[in-house]
Amino acid sequence: MRLPSPYRDEQGVVADRLIQLGSRLDWMQATRPAHDWVREVRAHPPPFWAMERLLHEFPISSAEGLALMRLAEALSRIPDLETAIALTADQLGRADFGAGHDSLLGQISAMAMKLSRQCLPEEGEHQGLWQRLGARSVVAAGLRAVQLLGTQFVMGETIEAAQRAAQTQRKDQPALRFSYDMLGEAARTAADAQRYLDSYRAAIDKLASARTAGASCREQDGISIKLSALHPRYEWAQAGRVMNELVPRVWSLCEQAAAANMNLTIDAEEVERLEISLDVFEALLQKIARHTPHWHGFGLAMQAYQTRALDLVDHVILLAQRHDVKLMCRLVKGAYWDSEIKRAQELGLAHYPVFTHKVHTDISYLACAARLLEAPDRIFPQFATHNAGSIAALVQMARDAEAPFELQRLHGMGEGVYREVLKTLPLNCRVYAPVGAHRDLLAYLVRRLLENGANASFVHQLADESVSSETLLQSPLQLQQGHNLPLPPQLYGAQRRNSAGLDLAEAETRDTLGDALTTLPVVVVQMDEAGKVEPAMQRARAAFPAWAARPVDERAAMLQAAAERLELGLPRFAALLVQEARKCWPDAIAEVRETIDFLRYYANEALRLQAPQAMPGPTGERNTLQLRARGVWVAISPWNFPLAIFTGQIAAALVTGNCVVAKPAEQTPRVATEMLSLLHAAGVPTSVLQMLHGTGETVGAALVAHPGVDGVVFTGSTSVAKGIQRALAARDGPIVPLIAETGGINAMLVDASALPEQVADAVLQSAFRSAGQRCSALRLLCLHEGIAARVLELVVGAASELRAGDPADFATDVGPLIDSEAFINVKRHIGRLRERGRVLLAPSVPAQPHHLVAAHVFEISNVADATHEIFGPVLQVVRWKGDPAAVIDAINALGYGLTLGIHTRIDRRAAALAARSRAGNVYVNRNMIGAVVGVQPFGGEALSGTGPKAGGPHYLLRFCSEQVVTINTAAAGGNASLLGNPQDAGDSR
Repeated sequence: MRLPSPYRDEQGVVADRLIQLGSRLDWMQATRPAHDWVREVRAHPPPFWAMERLLHEFPISSAEGLALMRLAEALSRIPDLETAIALTADQLGRADFGAGHDSLLGQISAMAMKLSRQCLPEEGEHQGLWQRLGARSVVAAGLRAVQLLGTQFVMGETIEAAQRAAQTQRKDQPALRFSYDMLGEAARTAADAQRYLDSYRAAIDKLASARTAGASCREQDGISIKLSALHPRYEWAQAGRVMNELVPRVWSLCEQAAAANMNLTIDAEEVERLEISLDVFEALLQKIARHTPHWHGFGLAMQAYQTRALDLVDHVILLAQRHDVKLMCRLVKGAYWDSEIKRAQELGLAHYPVFTHKVHTDISYLACAARLLEAPDRIFPQFATHNAGSIAALVQMARDAEAPFELQRLHGMGEGVYREVLKTLPLNCRVYAPVGAHRDLLAYLVRRLLENGANASFVHQLADESVSSETLLQSPLQLQQGHNLPLPPQLYGAQRRNSAGLDLAEAETRDTLGDALTTLPVVVVQMDEAGKVEPAMQRARAAFPAWAARPVDERAAMLQAAAERLELGLPRFAALLVQEARKCWPDAIAEVRETIDFLRYYANEALRLQAPQAMPGPTGERNTLQLRARGVWVAISPWNFPLAIFTGQIAAALVTGNCVVAKPAEQTPRVATEMLSLLHAAGVPTSVLQMLHGTGETVGAALVAHPGVDGVVFTGSTSVAKGIQRALAARDGPIVPLIAETGGINAMLVDASALPEQVADAVLQSAFRSAGQRCSALRLLCLHEGIAARVLELVVGAASELRAGDPADFATDVGPLIDSEAFINVKRHIGRLRERGRVLLAPSVPAQPHHLVAAHVFEISNVADATHEIFGPVLQVVRWKGDPAAVIDAINALGYGLTLGIHTRIDRRAAALAARSRAGNVYVNRNMIGAVVGVQPFGGEALSGTGPKAGGPHYLLRFCSEQVVTINTAAAGGNASLLGNPQDAGDSR
């Protein structure tokens, strides 16, 4: 059994949940006690109320709140004083925590503002001045403030410390139970996964030694585990590895917990991992039913903010019944809303997988709770919430159902509310207790700050006494809201619809794509001779006048029609890219979507740009500027984006009124042929758009040399672009424009404030996705020496987990190189680096027929040693120290580069380095591939091309010439309009 798709209409889901709740809950009656709880909490704040007050005064949306979050995220992990100084001054120096504010942050801020004014204008030259002014003290105080923040949310740095803290809390509330969670990012390497496994094992041993003899699972402390921490490839695409490798690891922990008769909960994961989580969950249930049927402490965390949360609850109840087991299941509202929203937008999905309004999540939560309470023979519900209204409603529903349950809260949150609840009601409460060193708490701490600081948060509003208890506790059942967050298809507004994408995490999607691939017929495309160039050019030149005279809205409509056809045919075209271009499925889908975006964007841009523009001038004269098509363009496109670049070049030329003769890459003729047919079917005349297949040396050279060419648009190597440039320059007659996008050595600079895990993710995507065969791919990684060891541990470990193989296999991460020539070139460079660099990762290269090269990593001595662009999955690494601006200068000195990545938490540094760079696209704190049409225009006038940027607002202009028409409107004797008002014109009577 599979869950339904999470991408459903939110309003419809909410309506269903309200029907399912029915008359089970009288909100006004149920929440009467909550008003008393709110009043008492406000009258007698809990010990950590200062945090809530601070976030109320300086919300996360403010400069001060943002500075607070940035420091909390980064300061305690920075290894060197200079970077810590720069971060502190950068963040607190621009915030204003209030003159005379008596908090520690207020005092630190005042010092940082003074220091930043004097020291930050010329970063790199201020260390001595900083130290004279007491920068060490500022940083030390800031670090202490961050650590104090962390103590609110983390139970202890070790499991022993956390247990001692738990005992202290039990003195005031003896009935408290605890569920410990070992903090840390998800495993990216096998070594990380082993460390987390050892940590969980040790924690269970400690908890088992402190258990109360004869107590049930419900009465014991327990543990929460994250599956993503126990396997570096915990994802749907690696389902085989997950089931074979991860399940035994988790089962070993289950056996430990069962022997101690304690609760073990699998923590919540992202939407894309839910199906594989359930596969792991059921595999474990089978083992429990067979080996430990007496154990009733196994459970799963379920997130109510997912639109299919109730379906998940039903599924888990069904599994418990099927395997005859009893479970302890935690219901939470969900913490990673922003990540799920962004993923849906980036994938172009029809709907969001999570509710976009807090009240809708509250409704879902109550509906899920009601369903859990209906299965007391199989499920012991654990309701995690800090909302007083939700607590009161849960108590009422449980009483009506006569079902047992427990409440849960996070350590450091909701203490005041639960103090009042437990005073008045004999309920069981479990505290979710994070355990870990200061470095490990950073991501968790930031998430808690976001939750506390969000305006809609109950915790945030509870601290704001201007919010009445009636407003704070109003019924979510009466507050359903419509969409005010655009759905992914409307991401770019009403003018341009976002291209529709697919979620490969859904089995039905994979089935559809697999069917499309298996049904593709085998077609051989014949190469053309150079002799076909002349008749093609004659047809194009003959067709040009009529095509240029077509209204621009007609040409734009053809592009829009082509986009619609391509969107409907996405599975087929993605399969074509997998089959012929040897792309892996995610890259193939992304390229089809990029092509659709090009068609729609250029159609809209043409309508905007080609309207005549009135220019100012003297009286009696009308001046009009308009764009004119140039004539016949030759479009030469590469094999690495055989659909998107091929179509983007053509679409830009066509919509501006030009005719096109296209020469696609000889390695990918079928992709081009199918797209050409689609464009013709969308209305583009065959004489206006023609295509010739062949090599660059034959057909390409003949096209460029033809005297009838009015422009050339090219994407490919720098050497070929220079050859085209020379050929065009040698011609007599008008100067022919060349739009060229070429390659380069793309670099990423990482300073000591960067988060190593985030850097590693960005590096893997940038260097090895598409087998490194992107113009924008990362070639040179420049790491600050302070964090280089940890980043390289992550990068090398994670890269070694990547699977190279058949791109048609959904489990493949790194597909083959495009052909034998590419394979030989990359292999030669690898041999050179083996001799001259330090090998960090260099698996054996298999036999040539498969053209497979796995991820390789080499360390080199200097930036200047990266003398070649290696068009494959090969990364060069260099360490640096001192002034980051000098590193940018060294990168610039390499001579060319399309993209630059910068990883730093120091905002002013990021801005300064971006301004200093000569790369065409600069990406800060993310990967450096996957430019988005109309959002991140790509290529263009950096050191590596002749501009302007594809997918940007200036691209179409290069395909046009400008014409100004000036008309003397007063030629017949004068400007009569001036004489219409003698007072204004000057009375000459």
